[in-house]
Amino acid sequence: MPSLRLVDVLLERRILVCVGSGGVGKTTTAATLGLAAARRGKRTLVLTIDPARRLANSLGLASLGHAVQEVDRALVRRGAPNANGELHAMMLDQKQAFDEVVAKHAKDPAAVQRILANPVYAQISGSLAGAQEYAAMAKLHDFDQSGVYDLIIVDTPPTAHALDFLDAPRKLSEAIDSPAIDWFRKLQGEGGSRWSLVGKSGAFVIKRLAKFVGSKFIDDLGVFFTEFNDILGGFRQRAEETFALLRQPRVGFLLVASPEPMAVREALAFHERLKSAGMPFVGFVVNKVHPTRPMAKPRTVEPALASQPSIVALGLSGTTRTMAAEALIAAHAELETLAAADQEAVARLRAAGGTEASFVEVPLQRDDVHDVDRLVALEHFLLA
Repeated sequence: MPSLRLVDVLLERRILVCVGSGGVGKTTTAATLGLAAARRGKRTLVLTIDPARRLANSLGLASLGHAVQEVDRALVRRGAPNANGELHAMMLDQKQAFDEVVAKHAKDPAAVQRILANPVYAQISGSLAGAQEYAAMAKLHDFDQSGVYDLIIVDTPPTAHALDFLDAPRKLSEAIDSPAIDWFRKLQGEGGSRWSLVGKSGAFVIKRLAKFVGSKFIDDLGVFFTEFNDILGGFRQRAEETFALLRQPRVGFLLVASPEPMAVREALAFHERLKSAGMPFVGFVVNKVHPTRPMAKPRTVEPALASQPSIVALGLSGTTRTMAAEALIAAHAELETLAAADQEAVARLRAAGGTEASFVEVPLQRDDVHDVDRLVALEHFLLA
């Protein structure tokens, strides 16, 4: 079976999740693919939860926030194969996204306000295992359900956090079903006597806790679990839905890496994780690959100068020219060594991906990619 082409992934999938370690060009890759899809007529959204916040600059936006923004259509459609596409982008505010999940599942608006104002919620929503990543997945789920976008590209945090992104629904379900939280929930009484059912042992525990954290905190805790208990069922349902969403064939996971040893190890580990979890892996993008440029080796150094007109033009003496030529040849040999090492790393990733997955090498760029024009130029490498 022929390899999957990255351009076909953009045209056929509904969700593309870009994952990879830090510094491998993942955000730039996500922005480039989002722009490429829009230039082919797709109404595309690039959703980032990457704290680097570089996506806005690449797309010509002053900043990105929790509200979806559209990239200038004139920039997107200039010289595009299809003049009907749109590109939208947003930077997920994880706290705000989690608040939105609460609002969706709470029983009434007053309960929403009580939960959001509760100091216990403020702590839990930022530190509960998987809470932030769960919020990101919930936002992705909402966008997918809306049907507004033809393609959603997700730019995740570096790989260690991307694993949390993958595990978020399960982690949050386990956290809200933990014995400790269940114990607090069961302590609630009826008719306004919140702690009337704690019993002797429970009352002793509550008293000891209050000594260290204060009685107001204990009261806040009781109110929080009373209110939060009503929305746990909705959280569990959404957790199951988002976890199932990641396994659907209209979703694709694209692993972005570089030839650096650490990046390769992380990419291979994440690839194994995707396989074991049954996630739809679509391919590798390997950025910053040193290209090989063979040079005919001269019999002596001096004849090599004939192919170096820039050195001759300097009017240097023969000895100086010879030293310059030797330095150039040494530098070329060093670059060839780097290129050979990169090809070994590329071969490992290619073997892991197999013959059916997409595989793209992007050569090391001289300049940073930080505007739409350079994203369009990078598109030619990604979709060639």
